[in-house]
Amino acid sequence: MRDAGRLSALSGIAAVAGLGETDYAADAEASRNGRVFDSYGLAATAFQRALTDAGLKRRDIDGLIVGAPLALERTGEVLGLDLGFAVQADAVNAVMQAVTAIHAGLAECIALVYGNNQRSAGTAYGGPQAMGGDRFLAYVQYAPWGLTSQGALYAMMASRYMAETGFTASDLGQIVSGIRAFARLNPQAIRRRALPVAEYLASPYVCEPLRRDDYCLINDGGVALIVTTAERARRLAQPLVTIAGFGRHDLNRDATSLRPRLVQRYHPAHAEAAAGLAEMSGTGPEDIGAVQIYDSFSVHIPVALEGFGFCPLGEAAGLVRSGALSPGGRLPVNSGGGMLGESYMQGWNHQIEAVRQLRGAAGPRQIDGLRHVQYLSDVAGKAATLLYRRGA
Repeated sequence: MRDAGRLSALSGIAAVAGLGETDYAADAEASRNGRVFDSYGLAATAFQRALTDAGLKRRDIDGLIVGAPLALERTGEVLGLDLGFAVQADAVNAVMQAVTAIHAGLAECIALVYGNNQRSAGTAYGGPQAMGGDRFLAYVQYAPWGLTSQGALYAMMASRYMAETGFTASDLGQIVSGIRAFARLNPQAIRRRALPVAEYLASPYVCEPLRRDDYCLINDGGVALIVTTAERARRLAQPLVTIAGFGRHDLNRDATSLRPRLVQRYHPAHAEAAAGLAEMSGTGPEDIGAVQIYDSFSVHIPVALEGFGFCPLGEAAGLVRSGALSPGGRLPVNSGGGMLGESYMQGWNHQIEAVRQLRGAAGPRQIDGLRHVQYLSDVAGKAATLLYRRGA
């Protein structure tokens, strides 16, 4: 069981002091021209840029958290780090573990590093080579009947969601169009061309009701964040952005079932994760100025907004139709372009954008007056959320 008192003691003790990422758009062009990238090289580039951004040296790092598909030991070798604290985690767990490790005194300055050469490697996220899908993803039990990809799985989820709530293809188009409008303002984004809703609706299905632009990019890239104590971060190069809260809940008993996606739409997991974040940070949806949402497929966005309490269940269409999620709206979503428009970094690039917005360093896509940016994720039966705060 969660302990609200102990959770709240973690709020704000750690901060993101450094940001690093590779050149997504330029590297995508190089990949199209035949260049082959290495995951560890991408991670090393991002790591060095994060150190520079923070005004730190490699010798200042005393902890390492590595995101798959990188191997922990090899990453430490490439980065030249001998450490007393080193673990492997996804984007949300990486931030959570960094905060708890700092609180426990295991480390003071931790590098969170991710790299993926999925484009160069020709990685498929469907069919027989589905990044582990043969072992645990929900669709594997239904492969003999043609359900052989995550795209098909989320198309089924979208179909049922739309049938039950009145959410339309135009609403999906509005989401994608708004994200692309943000991506146009981001020189790092790969898909920077505007996408009017009419053009979206005229495009063919990949797996009905999802079209190509409902699917995330597949590209090479690396991301790194430097997390340290809030006290130390105040003395470093960048404006203070603290980690105010987090929450996570896994629906493991139905991990390989369709029920959590088609019937529950992750909502039990959303509710538990949101409650954990609220207990830790003392905030709710009314306190959030912008959100970053894991968007391997566009349908994640309305489902997450409902599940995490930004609108009632089944009513995300109203939020979309009001323009709230697009540039200039009251709850901007994926202001860097997300994984649909900027780069598919499995949620890691969303953390960069959240911190950059709170620093006031997002250039033409900067959202004014931000105090909190929340990250929302629901995938593979799990829901997770992070809250970043400007200042202490």
